[in-house]
Amino acid sequence: MSRNGILIVGSLNADLVVRTDRFPAPGETVRGSTLATLPGGKGANQAAAAALLGGDVTMLGAVGGDAHGELLLASLTDAGADVSQVRVVDGVATGTAMITVDAHGENSIVVSPGANDELSVDDIEGSESFRDRAVLGLCLEIDLGVVAAAAGRAHAAGATVLLNLSPYAAVPADLLAVTDVLLVNEHEASLLLSVDVESATPWAVAAAFANHGIRRAVITRGAEGSLVFDGDEVSTVAAVAVTAVDTTGCGDAFMGALAVRLAAGDGLADAAGFAAAVGAFAATKEGAQSSYPTLAELDAFRADSARDDR
Repeated sequence: MSRNGILIVGSLNADLVVRTDRFPAPGETVRGSTLATLPGGKGANQAAAAALLGGDVTMLGAVGGDAHGELLLASLTDAGADVSQVRVVDGVATGTAMITVDAHGENSIVVSPGANDELSVDDIEGSESFRDRAVLGLCLEIDLGVVAAAAGRAHAAGATVLLNLSPYAAVPADLLAVTDVLLVNEHEASLLLSVDVESATPWAVAAAFANHGIRRAVITRGAEGSLVFDGDEVSTVAAVAVTAVDTTGCGDAFMGALAVRLAAGDGLADAAGFAAAVGAFAATKEGAQSSYPTLAELDAFRADSARDDR
């Protein structure tokens, strides 16, 4: 294990994806495309995104002893991640996400946790993967007690704890106290801070973060780019303009890319700029992990985007 390595503790899901012209109204049935079964889950997506970009990534989680679990392990292995810390739980279904994607690339998702709920504090306490890691990546698609245990152990080991507050849940102050970088979208930030982030000034948002003990955070704002809060500095990172095909997993791509650049020693604003390009690339292709770029693909995409901006 290397000191610039990344540990992702989180969920692994099989994504069952159907495309349709529009989302159905309550009680309505609409016709969709052929069902696609793809590797997903916020934790696995973040690990795959980081590994494809050249990160030294270990995934810690749980899958069922079924075909979906095999799919997820194979996808992460192909991306270059270490899956030796993913526990296979026999007799339990792998986590599953039912995803509908409309003609504008927007998505609607329902998640069945499955084996993700089998991940326990014992798995955290018994793992050797927290040694010498530069960054720990966390989301809230697993048990909050497991998230807190992982954050506490990584913090004690000197790693940067990167917490993605998604899907949103109220989190205890002691978890925020050991979080080094918080990643949220505008909706999540507003819920956490009890502030209308969209209408508030960046300095008011920074003050609200400080009141919660948070000094480093990134708020993603879709086409409006990102706001980066780094100590006393507030900066804006522009979005990369693309025509969205499917936004599933774009936030996870951003998270994985952010982890890679933080592990490499980048400042938060520079890391967020890199992550913005990765998230934009992911929006141009279908699926989550299947849409993530290698470093070479990202370099070509950024070069093309720079030419288009001239």
